[in-house]
Amino acid sequence: MATPRIVALTAPSGAGKTTVAQRVLSLVAGLSFSVSATTRPPRDGERDGVDYHFVSENDFRRMLDGDLLIESEEVYPDLFYGTPRAEVEKATRDQPVLLDIDVLGALRISKLYRDDTLTVFIRPPSMDVLRNRLLGRGSEGTESLGKRLRRVQFEMEHADRFDAVVVNDDLERAVAETVSLINAFLERQST
Repeated sequence: MATPRIVALTAPSGAGKTTVAQRVLSLVAGLSFSVSATTRPPRDGERDGVDYHFVSENDFRRMLDGDLLIESEEVYPDLFYGTPRAEVEKATRDQPVLLDIDVLGALRISKLYRDDTLTVFIRPPSMDVLRNRLLGRGSEGTESLGKRLRRVQFEMEHADRFDAVVVNDDLERAVAETVSLINAFLERQST
């Protein structure tokens, strides 16, 4: 199997990681998207097999038992996320893969693939902005919002462990900075 090249974007929930990832995919030639598996229900507009592989907890556990996930995490109680091994193994030197992944998952991928991985932490401009983004989704109740904000504190403490940190205070600037980082990584990897 050829050594893949991997770009792992991560962020606390609501920091704009998925929006940045979607824009990056349209701007970086040859970059494909790794579709993660999750046990959470789809949000409005999300499609199975495109945004995530939406699976039951039993199916997720079968994927784990069958060594079909390269990494996984119980991000919130009873909500699991993981990267299917096949999604990473499809990547090549010429066809790198982009992972839109949780913080601990990105650190695991980086440890596994070391020099062949670029990890980028998308940081919210402030906790107030992040809270407003989460509320703006319309999918967060008081208890759910509290859980997410506690998780954000934990994830923010890991930001310095990534190759780069991009502050998403202006989407266009955050996308441009992320694209620049990815292009520099891919260029270095080509020589």
